[in-house]
Amino acid sequence: MDTANLKLPDHYINRELSALEFNRRVMQQAADSNVPLLERLKFLCIVSTNLDEFFEIRVSGLKQRAEAGSVPTGPDMLTPQRLIREIAQITRDIVTQQYRLLNEELIPAMSREGIRFIRRDDWTDVQREWLKRYFEEQVEPTLSPISLDPARPFPRILNKSLNFIVGLEGIHAFGRPCARAIVQAPRSLPRLIRLPQHLAGPDKNDFVFLSSVIHAFVDALFVGMEITGCYQFRVTRNSDLYVDEEEMENLMRALEGQLAANRYGAAVRLEVAFRCPDELTGYLLDVFELDENDMYQVEGPVNLDRLMTVYSECERYDLKYPPFTSGAQNCLRNNPDIFSLLRKQDVLLHHPFESFGTVLELVKAAAQDPAVVAIKMTLYRTIPDSRIVDYLVEGASAGKEVTVLVELRARFDEATNISLANRLQEAGAHVVYGIVGFKTHCKLTLIVRREQGKLTRYVHLGTGNYHPETTRMYTDYGLLTTNQEISDDVHQVFLQLTSMMQTPPLNRLLQAPFQLHENLLAMIDREAASARAGGNGHIVAKLNALVEPEIIRALYKASSAGVLVDLIVRGICCLRPGVPGISDNIRVRSIVGRFLEHSRIYYFYANGDEEVFCSSADWMDRNVFRRVEIAFPILDSESKARLIGDLDLYLSDNTNAWHLLPDGSYRRLSPRAGERPLSAHDSLLQKLAENRQVA
Repeated sequence: MDTANLKLPDHYINRELSALEFNRRVMQQAADSNVPLLERLKFLCIVSTNLDEFFEIRVSGLKQRAEAGSVPTGPDMLTPQRLIREIAQITRDIVTQQYRLLNEELIPAMSREGIRFIRRDDWTDVQREWLKRYFEEQVEPTLSPISLDPARPFPRILNKSLNFIVGLEGIHAFGRPCARAIVQAPRSLPRLIRLPQHLAGPDKNDFVFLSSVIHAFVDALFVGMEITGCYQFRVTRNSDLYVDEEEMENLMRALEGQLAANRYGAAVRLEVAFRCPDELTGYLLDVFELDENDMYQVEGPVNLDRLMTVYSECERYDLKYPPFTSGAQNCLRNNPDIFSLLRKQDVLLHHPFESFGTVLELVKAAAQDPAVVAIKMTLYRTIPDSRIVDYLVEGASAGKEVTVLVELRARFDEATNISLANRLQEAGAHVVYGIVGFKTHCKLTLIVRREQGKLTRYVHLGTGNYHPETTRMYTDYGLLTTNQEISDDVHQVFLQLTSMMQTPPLNRLLQAPFQLHENLLAMIDREAASARAGGNGHIVAKLNALVEPEIIRALYKASSAGVLVDLIVRGICCLRPGVPGISDNIRVRSIVGRFLEHSRIYYFYANGDEEVFCSSADWMDRNVFRRVEIAFPILDSESKARLIGDLDLYLSDNTNAWHLLPDGSYRRLSPRAGERPLSAHDSLLQKLAENRQVA
């Protein structure tokens, strides 16, 4: 096969268009009547938050490239201008489906279950009177309506905030005509107002949108004027943080300044009420320097993500997934001393099916154990009131050497991480902020304990963050071990992260941005060589995203050599399967279900001596070249067999699985005739229940 053919643009799916296809799959969860009703609403909200971030980061970057006249740089060779047009067309279709699904299916279905959104036209007199008082006491005092005239320019509009453009007729108090005004809804106001029990229906779950309340009583803000229309709108702005790391003196201060500025970045999208007249939409487009391609007219609230409030406030467990409690392995239940257990064996954790509490208990034990002399950790994402941070503070206050690498540039968590870094420093911990030009994305904990006059290292390595909330929704793996080669490697990685000096070659870990990429290529090539020699080559990779061109070309070569390549890619996949002579042996599937698939696993047949790695790294340019990442091997035979079994389960899923087709679209799988339905998530929950019964 001519290697040059592998670089043809037609062999690659565009990254942005693949991301939108992922949102179509999430949308199908919202449309699936087999999914519990409130979970369907939740999936609908997730699509909105995904699109927000997509426009804030990806579309804003494309617009900057288009304005600069950039030429195509990706392997698909699509121009920024063409991509912006295609994104608008696809997104408009997704948004239309969203609001049709909300208005025609979800709202009526919720109403039948006693969860109602009461429209203005349907308010009873008693409800209207209560809402009028609510407006006067809770809403109106927070509002600052701004009439627009030559002395009053258009106000600054906060990114993704709820606003109203009001059409006016008449003469204001100072004797001049006024045609337009802006009302900004403060973020402190709830977007959904729950009616009190005496005003609600029999099931006590009646809600009114804040936008409806403001619309109903907006005339109270413009006494003496005639209201010709009131229409909600929302603008999405460029939120991609940029700091010149080569020029700045203090990363934390630079980020703090950029965070404030980004609330008013360049506008990239306008969402506006469906019935807003052309004269007002045109005015808004001019103000925000956008064109009609950037406008999305919606039949409903412009901020659908705020409907997540309904999911959390409605205690209708019959309309949600059945609850479960994460379990603990028998070895952990039978060994209260986690240090003694880890001296005997490795422990592989699979969240959320197995409790993240094990990791919390390990860090707590380290903070409180007098024999522990040092704790080191990388923190990429966590929560503001993190128990992990509590334990690190406790350890530092007790005089232990606590070193924490806090990645200040974790997107959308920058402010939280700055606050946590300050707290850790105040407690006496050593805090470092990463490396110029490279995000520290790996998830590592190293505990050094004095035992019988010697120092023993205990290690946790994970595919996901030290974030107790996401560990209940994301699937991730974590390894607890005292393996000397692995713990020595982790020690060297921490020395490198703090000193930024070169370290000896690692024994077992694969680290980006150094040898991870070249090792992945070598392992893929090894499978290809084995297949060409008549052996059985097999690669399985479970990832969030597959983008990096060299890895894709290596997989194409392996496929052409006869290697079976199974890819489980949740989100973006730029590899195009099913291309004759190039990717005939590559199958790509995406699992979209109850949990967000977040773990990264690499499997190589290796001539029968199977190798399995877990990692924090997707196969993307940024992960292998611009981040500090770790891939760690699963050496324990029982844990390795378990991981391979989990991969087989994901490859057998015929309920929540989607196959990627050669044209870049996805087809949802369903059980064939005589085939039993199989959901990987349900099967893993069933295993959890069985293990609990055995215990």
